[in-house]
Amino acid sequence: MNKILTDRQQDILGFIQNFKELNGYPPTLREIGKSFNISSTFGVKRHLDALVKKGFINIESNASRGISIVSEQNTNYPNYTNNNSKEIPIVGRVAAGVPITSYENLEGTVSIDSSFFKRENEENFALKVKGDSMIDEGIFEGDLLVISSQQTANNHDIIVAMVDGEATVKTYINKNNTITLLPANKNYFPIVIESKQDFTIIGKVKGVLRWIN
Repeated sequence: MNKILTDRQQDILGFIQNFKELNGYPPTLREIGKSFNISSTFGVKRHLDALVKKGFINIESNASRGISIVSEQNTNYPNYTNNNSKEIPIVGRVAAGVPITSYENLEGTVSIDSSFFKRENEENFALKVKGDSMIDEGIFEGDLLVISSQQTANNHDIIVAMVDGEATVKTYINKNNTITLLPANKNYFPIVIESKQDFTIIGKVKGVLRWIN
């Protein structure tokens, strides 16, 4: 299965996720077409069929709002286990968009092959993504981010940071002693950290887990 998305497919998937988050239900084909200036529902369906084929959405037949994101349909996350696996906690949620409170509760654990981690004593945890501001980096609503706990980062690392007590995932840039957190979605603005703000790096993103049927 080819899971690489074109720019237009990424944009449409992000629109579906954002629309559902804002309205509580998915968009119709006509609403998608209107947003992307696609004149026919057939043209919209062609893009949606590609997203179905690549495993990102499902479409319920004979329903005007029958689009569902695949990750939303699975509450049990996969265990990538063998005899040498490491179990890490799933902690709260992290916003890929507008920051939301992250550390609310422990949602469970996920087991991953220990060879995934470079250091045997590396401290790791997983966070669930909410929002669409990092879709151009392949990070989508409902994904689990595998995080290495650390308080430093290099330029262009994707990090989880606390900003004024709330968590967000962004690309880290430190230029001329000015820290900027960059989204990977043209619909969002960079976050420039001001001196008066409480800013802490809590980890670096090591990988993304996505449950597909």
